[in-house]
Parts: sequence; structure tokens; C-alpha cells
Amino acid sequence: MRRLHLVLALALAALSLAGPVSAQKFLPRSIQFKGDPEYTDQELLDFLGLKKGEGLSTAEMNGLAQKLIASGVFENVAYRFDGQDLVFTLTGDPTLYPVRLGNLPFTPGPDLDARLHKRLPLYHGKVPSAGDLLDGVRHAFESMLASEGVKATVAAAPYAGPDGNSRVSAMSFTIPSPTVRLGTIRMEGASMALLPRLHDLIQLSSNPLFDSVTTLAGLEQKFTAFYLDQGFAAVKVQAVRCGALVTAPGAILVPVKVSIHEGKLYKINSIHLPAGALVTQAEADKLVAAPDKLTLGQALPGVLALIETRYKERGYLDLVVTPHPTYHDSTGSVDYSVEIDPGTVYRVAYVKFDNVSDELRSHLMHQWQLMPGEPFDQNYLDSFLSKAESQDPLLRRSLAGAFSTFETSANPATHDVDVIVKLEKP
Repeated sequence: MRRLHLVLALALAALSLAGPVSAQKFLPRSIQFKGDPEYTDQELLDFLGLKKGEGLSTAEMNGLAQKLIASGVFENVAYRFDGQDLVFTLTGDPTLYPVRLGNLPFTPGPDLDARLHKRLPLYHGKVPSAGDLLDGVRHAFESMLASEGVKATVAAAPYAGPDGNSRVSAMSFTIPSPTVRLGTIRMEGASMALLPRLHDLIQLSSNPLFDSVTTLAGLEQKFTAFYLDQGFAAVKVQAVRCGALVTAPGAILVPVKVSIHEGKLYKINSIHLPAGALVTQAEADKLVAAPDKLTLGQALPGVLALIETRYKERGYLDLVVTPHPTYHDSTGSVDYSVEIDPGTVYRVAYVKFDNVSDELRSHLMHQWQLMPGEPFDQNYLDSFLSKAESQDPLLRRSLAGAFSTFETSANPATHDVDVIVKLEKP
């Protein structure tokens, strides 16, 4: 900002040699913008409200520079007017963030970006953490809501992931009040025979808090999983907002349409696993060949669940498993090739028993076998207390009726896991 003031002062001083110029109008032969290729000259002219052939006083030139700085998009702004050309030199601000819609009931994507850009010429899908562009986007969202009959204030805040512990990755725009919830779910394309069961699924999904990113994706996942369970391997599900927002007491309800293209009913021929997988090909073949596991929905989840159990009991907490289907429409069957990315092994960092006496802690540690440095195994935690009680009479008496919880904290940077066991007696 000091750089801006210095450059303007020099420019004004140069012009003042010709006499008082505070109210005098100058007609630039051209208006140019240099230094930041992100924005076109026309976008910058539109933002400033300038038209070619318009006279400007030195005070107005200063105001234009201040407006550019106030947008929050530029780190520094300087201008020079030599009596013929008005040249703005801009230095961009690298701390611009993508827009996250939070609970705003809009569909992210090119159409929404185009609507915002039409209102705000400097909007290119990102906003600063403060400044007029950020406020302009907030007001634009409020105006869009008002056009749908919803009067609400939109807030903006840095978004650092669902746990709040990551680096700021976006600016999240939300409606603090009233609550925004999922409204009516309308189905399209579902078979009549499946509608009663789909109705039950809709009832389970009714009125949760609405999030523009997770709600629609979550509905698609739920309905896709349902159809996969029935053997519809090629099902396509799309959930989109559909219809006007509904204002209810204390809430805004967002209606949604779920479109389903069921495709054919398939049966599995085979599920191929990569060489060296912790689940053998023979184990996968056995699940596929079982008489009651012929449908896609039964065999595939069984194999995937077995893969997840095997890998995660050896500390592969970042495991990613991707099944790739090959459909055979003539026979109504499908072959699967499973891709496994185990990631890095997570290891136990430390183990702590909370809310127990020294004597009880000693007995628990004597039975505990998952030591620091070993691969973390969630299954071991789930079965530890029952096994410990069966082998130690004192633990069996001391833990009778006790309520236990395991708190684990996995660090993705170090791949360590801290384990805290808490015991509470009734």
C-alpha cells in the first residue's frame, strides 16, 4: 500500500507543475493495464466502470487505483499518466481461493461461475480472503437467493477441510440461519418393482443438513449401492437440485431429483485380483462361485470387504481399492479387475490406558500385544478387551459392566497412530 501512495504522489506532483489540476479533466488517448495477465483490459475497464473517450481528473484516477486495491485481487497498484496514455501497473495477489458453496443451494460449475462473472468482471472462480470481490460474491449469492424468494445473509469464511486442521484450501460461503436441509426427493427411471424399497431409502435420507458438495454426491452413492446390491452393474445415478426452494419454519428445504438409468441385470463371471494381493485369487473365486453369491451386489462387496479387512489389519489405512468392470451385454455378465493401492503402512506410536488404577493398567498392559512400531490393526482393538478378560480373572472381575472406548489419532504426515483406551464403570 505504501508503494501505491508513493507512485500516486509522484504522478500528482508531475501534473501539478502545470497548475491546479484537482478538478481538471484529462482525456487519455488510451487506458492500458500491465503486469497481471489474468484479466483482460475489457474486464478491468468493466470493473472500473470506464469507457474510452471519457475524461478523468487526477482525483478520479487516484480513486480508480484505490478501487483496484480494494478489490483484494492485487497486491500493488500504480498508475502513470503522461498526458496521453493512462497506464495502470498491477501486481497480482497469489492468495486467491476457490469458492466452496457450503450449504448454499446452488449447483457449482461453469454456469454458476458465468453468472458470477457477469456481475463481477474480476471473478475467475477464485476470491481473496478479504476485499470487495469477496463481498461482491457474497452479495451476489444473497441476490440469487432473494430472486428465489429466500431472504438470508450469506457469510464467508476460510475452509480448511472437514476437520479444520488442514491448510486453508477454499473460501466457504454459507447461510448461518435458517438451517438449510434436504427437501423432497423425486425419483425418475426406477422400476415399479423396486419403488417400495427405494421409498424406504428415501425415508432414511429425509431432511439431513444440506451441503452442496456432499449431499448430492451422498445420494448418488446410496442409490448406486442399492442398485449394485440388486445386480445392476451398469446403473447410472444422477442427483440434482430440482424445483423452487421451500421456506419452512426454521429451515430452507432444497428439493432434489434423482434420475436412474438401471441398465441390465448382471451376474459376475469373475473378479481378478492383482498378483501379490493380501487376498488370494482362490478366496475371491470362492466368493464368486458360492451359489448364493452370484449376483453382483453380493459377491463384489464381499470381495472388497475382505480386501479392506486384510489390508487395514496390517496398517494400510490409506488403502484405495478400485474395481474396473468389463460388461458382456450378450450374456448379461460382468468381469471385474480390481486395482489395489495400499499406500503407506501406519504404525502404532504410543498406547495409553485412561481412567484406570495402576494395578489394572499393569494387567491390561501385560495382555496388550500391539506394541509401538508395529503396524496398526483396528481389528485388534475391537477384540482386545474380550480376549484379555478371558485370559485374566482379575480383568474379568474388574471390567465387568465397564464401558470402553478406543480413541485413535492417525497422522498422515508421519504415518503414526496414537491409541488411547478409556474405561468407564457404571
